[in-house]
Amino acid sequence: MNDFFNVLSDETRLRCLALICKNKVLCVCELEYALNLGQSKISRHLNILKLNGLISKRRYGKWVLYSLQLDLTDFQVTIIKLITTQAYEQTLYKKDLQRLSTMKNRPNVRVNNV
Repeated sequence: MNDFFNVLSDETRLRCLALICKNKVLCVCELEYALNLGQSKISRHLNILKLNGLISKRRYGKWVLYSLQLDLTDFQVTIIKLITTQAYEQTLYKKDLQRLSTMKNRPNVRVNNV
C-alpha cells in the first residue's frame, strides 16, 4: 500500500491520473498537450502508473490509449476519487483541463466516434 501512496505523491503522475479519470481514455499526445510537458516525461510517469496497477493501456491503430485500471480495490478508487476531486479545484489542474479542451484533432475523440 505504501507504493500506492508514493505513486500518487508525484504531481505529474497525479495530473495525468486526474485527466485520465475525467476523460476516461487519453493518449500520450493528449496528455503532452494538456500538461505542456514532453513525451518522454509523460511516458515515464504513465509507465509508473501502469506498473503500479492504477492505469491500463491498449493499442488502437497507431495510438496507445490509457484508462483507469478496472480492477482497483474499493479503497484505491475512493482515494483516487478524493484526490482527483480536490485536484480539479486547483488552478494548475483547471489549466490542464482547459488546454485539453482546446486541442484540435484529438485522437481519442476520433477513436470514441469509431
